[in-house]
Amino acid sequence: MKYQLVIFSLFVSGFLGAQIEGVWKGLLIKDGQQPEQAGIIYFDFGKEPVSREEMTGKEGFAVRVLKVEKEGNSVKAKQVTILKKKDVYGNRWCMLDFDLALVDSTGYLQGKFSSLECKGVSGKVVCFQVNETVLRDKTIPELQSWRSIFADDVRNGRKSKEVRDAERKNFHFEPIYFDYDKAEIRPEYNAFLQRIVYIISSHSDLRIRVTGHTDADGSDQYNDGLSERRAQAIIDFFVKAGLKRDRIVIDFKGEKVPVGDNHSAEGKQLNRRVDFEFI
Repeated sequence: MKYQLVIFSLFVSGFLGAQIEGVWKGLLIKDGQQPEQAGIIYFDFGKEPVSREEMTGKEGFAVRVLKVEKEGNSVKAKQVTILKKKDVYGNRWCMLDFDLALVDSTGYLQGKFSSLECKGVSGKVVCFQVNETVLRDKTIPELQSWRSIFADDVRNGRKSKEVRDAERKNFHFEPIYFDYDKAEIRPEYNAFLQRIVYIISSHSDLRIRVTGHTDADGSDQYNDGLSERRAQAIIDFFVKAGLKRDRIVIDFKGEKVPVGDNHSAEGKQLNRRVDFEFI
């Protein structure tokens, strides 16, 4: 398992490469704000770089030319000429400077912003890459629904969808083995089980089936109950770790689905297990 985790971490570290290109959108979080209070920011780092700021739930926006300096995974961007804007009463579009970096481990372009024009205006930026065009026209508040979802991801420390999808794709289940006639989880499996909780929690559409098994010692009725207790022990662990119960399906097979020879100690140990499956 340790070998698999090393390979996995190497995969994620190089997942996005070192290119800051195309269009990114995300949150402009001023100092003292929570992610759900943040404004919206777009960057287009194409041949003619621009940024677009939008007011949440309102039609106000400003599109500006960007002066950009790239170096590896980092980019410095400075807003200059305003191309088009719509003012909303009480709003001021301050010229902003950005110091950003592409973080491979999260998949986000993130960093800081500040303004020389407006004293005290500063904060952080978190963006994800999109296959979109930065609009130069009016804002349509109904198209900002992604913002609340992304703010929840940022607040809860979730990685970008691309990185989470890669983690799920490259995650490999292993059985959890139990001692003879026992349903207690061995401590060496705690880290692996926590990893499962992380993967499921990172995907709102993902659930897991937990299936308990036993060796052939004892009656069918007793082994059905023992396999259920083993599956329930895993479920209790998941729930205590923060996974909602309605995202877990329990199953138990008793001694009916062996993977080892029930005539040997080694084979019996292979059968005293819990298996997992994403659903």
